Amino acid sequence: MNIEFMGLSDVNGPLIALDGVTDACYEEMVDITVGDNDHRVGRIIRIEGDKAIVQVFEGTEGISLTNTRTRLTGHPLELPVARDMLGRVFDGAGRPIDGLGDICPEKRIDVNGMAINPVSREYPRDYIRTGISSIDGLCTLIKGQKLPIFSGSGMSHNELAVQIVRQANISGGNYGIVFAAMGVKNDVADYFRRSFEETGVLSRVIMFLNLANDPIVERIMTPRCALTAAEHFAFEYGMDMLVIMTDMTSYAEALREVASAKGEIPGRKGCPGYLYSDLASLYERAGRIKGKSGSVTQLPILTMPNDDVTHPVPDLTGYITEGQIVLDRSLEMKGVYPSVSVQLSLSRLMKDGIGKGYTREDHTTLSNQLYASYAKVQDARALASVIGEEDLSPTDKLYFEFGRRFEGEFLTQDKNENRTIDETLDIGWKLLSMLPREELERVSDEYYDKYCKPHLGENSAPTLN
Repeated sequence: MNIEFMGLSDVNGPLIALDGVTDACYEEMVDITVGDNDHRVGRIIRIEGDKAIVQVFEGTEGISLTNTRTRLTGHPLELPVARDMLGRVFDGAGRPIDGLGDICPEKRIDVNGMAINPVSREYPRDYIRTGISSIDGLCTLIKGQKLPIFSGSGMSHNELAVQIVRQANISGGNYGIVFAAMGVKNDVADYFRRSFEETGVLSRVIMFLNLANDPIVERIMTPRCALTAAEHFAFEYGMDMLVIMTDMTSYAEALREVASAKGEIPGRKGCPGYLYSDLASLYERAGRIKGKSGSVTQLPILTMPNDDVTHPVPDLTGYITEGQIVLDRSLEMKGVYPSVSVQLSLSRLMKDGIGKGYTREDHTTLSNQLYASYAKVQDARALASVIGEEDLSPTDKLYFEFGRRFEGEFLTQDKNENRTIDETLDIGWKLLSMLPREELERVSDEYYDKYCKPHLGENSAPTLN
């Protein structure tokens, strides 16, 4: 029998305190009744002797020390899961908000899942095609990987997220997508939802939407609900699940606000000292498990305050994840979409999911040469800023033109353009054919003759003297 507690000992921001509590558990859910019929939900976040500190999901407005009754439920926040979650829209706490009624759950799962045991992990293989050349060609996303996107405020990361959801193709065909939005405005949430509905991909998507005016506490639970749903579909139904979470910076800010209300000592930029371990508890839920056919791949999106890559959220994320995709504001201002910074972006697992049997035999060679050639473009541009473009050597002028075409033809594509991996690689070879053979130091004669020579007539590559 559950005991009902009358009154509170303290109210502080989104937190309330109960005295005389026994047998309470960390993360336990609490039913809260304010007045006669105002029902709310809370979660125990700290236990100090016989005192329990509770986060109230709906906020503490209207709550006083005397008008509140609380009851401990005896279990943590649990997400009801079932196959018919696909195509549905939920709030940040996993409650349906699409007007289609409740789902019929097969089971209820604790959202506070555990990271995959390293011993049980299977090494990530196979690539996920996004249809975006800058990602597929240069920082390939691998099944079971966690690869964040670092962006800046006001940049086109939302459009990129929608395009990835619309175009993502995972080998095998048995796949789904979990899309979690945290702290977004109503118009952005409508944009996500409308885009998925109009393009017909919503049937493969499970959406979790936490709006900017929704409870802070709910925002903390949103990625956990999303990952719980993804894990269930991956490891119970054998599906390959892609989880896109935006914006993890908004999540970290919610974590900071709650930590401040708890009176915790702040760390860098006011973030709680346990931010690293908290982010790791989310990111490390991605991967593949030995003996199971499904996988969970994560693509978290982070906005960097003032485009500062050293901010705690992107900085700590980079230590946990296997690479990053960085969006460049200067490229975006030049009209490049998606504005992926080639020099700052990388996928550490890319080498294990491309090449013969995965993408194409020349993929590794091509990507290495594109990186090397584009690096020389930056050198040529730096030199031109000092001596002027007219005084550059013929080779540097060639690299100057290569850089312009690389950004305009390879990096840039329409928001509805879905390129195959062959199209992406062929564009890369076409651009490399602009350069003299002597400059393509990372390309073997075999691949040069097979893939690059057919484009020489189009670009009339000169020979160095």
